[in-house]
Amino acid sequence: MSVRRLDPVQPDSFKFTPANLKWSKQTIKKYPPGKQASAVIPILWRAQEQNDGWTSEAAIRYVADLLDMSYIRVYEVATFYTMFQLSPVGKRAHIQVCGTTPCMLRGAEDLIKVCKRKIAEHPHELSASGDLSWEEVECLGACTNAPMVQVYKDVYEDLTPQDLEHIIDGLAAGKTPKTGPYNGRQFSAPLGELTSLNGAPPYNGGATATPTDKVVSKKAAPTAGKPAEVGDEAGEGKPAAVKKPAQPDDLKLISGVGPKLEGVLNGLGIYKFDQIAKWSKVECDWVDGYLNFKGRIERDDWVNQAAVLAKGGDAEYIRVFGKKPR
Repeated sequence: MSVRRLDPVQPDSFKFTPANLKWSKQTIKKYPPGKQASAVIPILWRAQEQNDGWTSEAAIRYVADLLDMSYIRVYEVATFYTMFQLSPVGKRAHIQVCGTTPCMLRGAEDLIKVCKRKIAEHPHELSASGDLSWEEVECLGACTNAPMVQVYKDVYEDLTPQDLEHIIDGLAAGKTPKTGPYNGRQFSAPLGELTSLNGAPPYNGGATATPTDKVVSKKAAPTAGKPAEVGDEAGEGKPAAVKKPAQPDDLKLISGVGPKLEGVLNGLGIYKFDQIAKWSKVECDWVDGYLNFKGRIERDDWVNQAAVLAKGGDAEYIRVFGKKPR
């Protein structure tokens, strides 16, 4: 671990707001008499939240006095755990980009490039507005959902560079972007339909089936990556599918659609921009439900993007949106 030191520029004092002081005293009561030092991490974290996201020397001394601890012991906690920022960070957000192997293999370097371009060139450097900052950190514990970033208590997973741009823009505007996976995944579950353990169990714990037992069958949506057949039962709101054309469109040109989502769409028989451009609200809702990601299509405006790409490709996209498609 690199050496962590307090910032050379420090405020003169720190004290909790009445609300935070009340919360701290209630937290201390959770521990047996004489063991109040056990509350040091949550109380130091609350001090950091109050202090615009960083832990000052004054805050360390204040927490030590509150918990009847020596200053050096609280200092040791603050300098050991990287969750505590020892220098000022962005007032609205400090973005931690995981750079450990799984995230790096899945595109963390591209996320770092976004941070350099949209926030500041160097880690821990404040943006021009002072609202944002960033750093690269070690494993944040969401390897299945790599690459990912963390902003204080919130995590944003399965990110593309475009996803992170949207998140940064939202944070800069004072908003709280949606947390969790950004590729349609549910938590850390596999992307797409189940491929195993999806049949009837071989036994039911020893109980004997009776003639009244019924097996309910439901036609599922096509498995991601498996071509849908033209004429498959559409179901309410399901967009019309086509057979894979000789030259399918590159759906990844639509902002918000990565390789995985393109595979999911292809599995639904969606291969052309003009198919997406014709989706109604009901059809968008159906696809949203199938992706387990409500709002992605509307948020990224897939329908309008697809219509522009279908009309004139990259040139029309640049004319309408002022930038190249992803």
